Amino acid sequence: MPIFLLVIAAITVATAVTFAITFAGPPPRPAPVALHDAVAALRGMPLPGAGEADLIVSTGSAPIPRDGEGPDPDRDARLQRMIGGGELRGYYAEPERGGSEALRGGFTLGWHDGKRWRVVRSAPDRLFRHWLSVTLGGMAAAMLGMAMIAWWIIRAIARPLRDLAQGARAARPGIAPPPVDGPREVRLLSAELTAMHERLAGHADNRTAMLAAIAHDLGTPLSRIAYWIEQLPETARLRAVADIEEMRAMLGDVLRFARDERHAGYVTVDLGSVLDALVDDLAGAGVPVTTDDGPRVLVRGDPAGLRRLFANLVENAVRYGHAGHVDWQVDEHAVTVRIDDHGPGFDPALGDRLFEPFVRGDPSRNRATGGTGLGLAIVRSLTEAHGGRVILGHGERGGRVEVVLPRV
Repeated sequence: MPIFLLVIAAITVATAVTFAITFAGPPPRPAPVALHDAVAALRGMPLPGAGEADLIVSTGSAPIPRDGEGPDPDRDARLQRMIGGGELRGYYAEPERGGSEALRGGFTLGWHDGKRWRVVRSAPDRLFRHWLSVTLGGMAAAMLGMAMIAWWIIRAIARPLRDLAQGARAARPGIAPPPVDGPREVRLLSAELTAMHERLAGHADNRTAMLAAIAHDLGTPLSRIAYWIEQLPETARLRAVADIEEMRAMLGDVLRFARDERHAGYVTVDLGSVLDALVDDLAGAGVPVTTDDGPRVLVRGDPAGLRRLFANLVENAVRYGHAGHVDWQVDEHAVTVRIDDHGPGFDPALGDRLFEPFVRGDPSRNRATGGTGLGLAIVRSLTEAHGGRVILGHGERGGRVEVVLPRV
């Protein structure tokens, strides 16, 4: 509707300006010069009718016709009678119209009073006459006015669309895009986007509930199997127990991956303290991980989720890169946490596929090494839930993972 109104307003303004110039502006061509005004100019008298700008008066040589001008004896005779004595010569660009008392178009008149020639010519056509200047000025003013109105309307339309796009980018499971004010169409789009988000969130809730039910139901037969394998010989029993524990770990990872897409209750967290505590706990348990003292920085998030995020990355670094090192840097808007290892790094050909569930970076990364293929998927899910992004790359000694989170 605003665009339709803008088009109607533009047509109306253009029509009004054209009408005003046509009926109230100056004529598009110079006004005809009355015969008595031409005679007065030849005699050197003031010009009561024609403006000085429309005639060129000179003295000296006899008149010479310009291109397109020719003689007209009848008009010369009329002017001769009006001026009286002397000799009159005239050259005219347009023929006489039924005894008209005015000269139209270009003309050159000369009158010899017995002493010298006095020559009067019509002014040549100028590219920018007063009429054209008024027309261009009026249209330019109309265009400027409509451009300002259009700019205001476009801003009014674009602002809610930008807000809607930002809300859609920030939307996560449990965080619906905020309602957007604006034109009716934008409000309708915002409402439909919110409804779609709620439907997807409902599907995610159903999936999480289904996975939880499956994990719960599988736990009972696994417990019974664990009971029965106690009767097996020790070698077979140890292998069976290891397989059962692996199955339980896989079920736990699947549940965490599903639940980590939900928005927990977020609070202001000192990320530096979370990282220091995590490294201290892992190092105390014998995990080869180190850190540099970093600045204190506040982020908005779930403390348990952030700890799990970086614990997954450190465990991956130790499992596949033999050792891990954690440090972080702060800029005006974000904090960047880097986890380096001493391993082979990441295959660039896989790219973002490494963040997909059950995708592993190389043949050495399999269940035999203790992984389920959900570590990086959980990391990306948690990072995006906190409004950040995760980047895979190579450091000085091996692989590097960077997690960028917005500061408070």
